[in-house]
This record gives sequence, C-alpha cells and structure tokens, in this order.
Amino acid sequence: MKFKRIITILVAILIFYFGFMFAMKKYVYPYKYAEYVNKYSEEYELDPYLVLAVIKTESDFDKTAVSKKDAKGLMQIMETTAIETANKMGLEVTEKDLFEPELNINIGLKYFTYLLNQYNNNYPLAIIAYNAGIGNVDNWIKNGIIKEDGTDIENVPFKETNNYVRKILRDYKIYKELYD
Repeated sequence: MKFKRIITILVAILIFYFGFMFAMKKYVYPYKYAEYVNKYSEEYELDPYLVLAVIKTESDFDKTAVSKKDAKGLMQIMETTAIETANKMGLEVTEKDLFEPELNINIGLKYFTYLLNQYNNNYPLAIIAYNAGIGNVDNWIKNGIIKEDGTDIENVPFKETNNYVRKILRDYKIYKELYD
C-alpha cells in the first residue's frame, strides 16, 4: 500500500515537472505576433516556425529593438534595405514605420524571400546573407570558404554570423517541436 502511494506521488511529480518544463519552454519560445507571422509566412510560402526563430534571434520579439548597426524592429531590418524592399512592393516607408510589427514582418519576409531566391531556396545561405549580406556570402562561395549548398555553415568566417545561423537553425527546430 505504501509502495503504491509512493509510485503515485512520483508519477504526479513527473507529470508536474514535464508539464512545467513544457510551459517554460513555450515561455522562452513564444509564438508572438501570430497573426502577422502566419499571414506573411503563407503569402511568401515560408515556414512560420523559421520566421519565429528569425524574429527571436533578431529582436527577441521587441518591436522597438534597434541594433548597434541601426537595424530596426522585430526582424531588425536596415533602413536602406527596408526602403528598397518596400519600393519594390509599391510601399513607401519611413524609419518610424519600421517599428510597426505587421509592416516590419511583411518587409522582412519579402526580403528574406528575395534571399532565398538568390540562393536556390537554401535556408542556411539565406539566413547567413540576412545577417552578413549578399556580397559576403557570394565572396565566401566564390573563394571556396563555404559551399553553394550550405552544408558547411561551420566555415562562415564571421563569428557573429556563424553563431547567428546556428542559433536560428536550433531555434527553428525547437519551434517545430513545440508548435507543430
């Protein structure tokens, strides 16, 4: 009888523990701005979990974020890139507009889609280019530092970009596990 009670208590503790850990993981990896993430992921045919991983890495879902290099908003878009991308979309934007979540996600994903097209839908290369720029990625490929298929991301020479792409790919996997 005592053994059965101990087992019941242990099972209850395990259920509580794993439930708590799952809830904590969702707290650390939230699905914020779902309306816009889902809308524009669908429009640009992107996996919303990848989009969430990019936003988490870029701004940790802080719509007012500004980087050291002056990238802005949820997706940390450089103003010149945002204006150029918005113009291609038939939109006019100001610096202030980049802090508006829907517009920031829309422009960021439009630009990310452009990068995917540049690199034959290769997610790692597009992610690297989103952080380090197309010119760097093209030079690294041309000089044999990284492969065109993106299978050797560990060779990315910029430490920040190397960590960045790894973090996004890790977070992407976590988002898929949590919300898929």
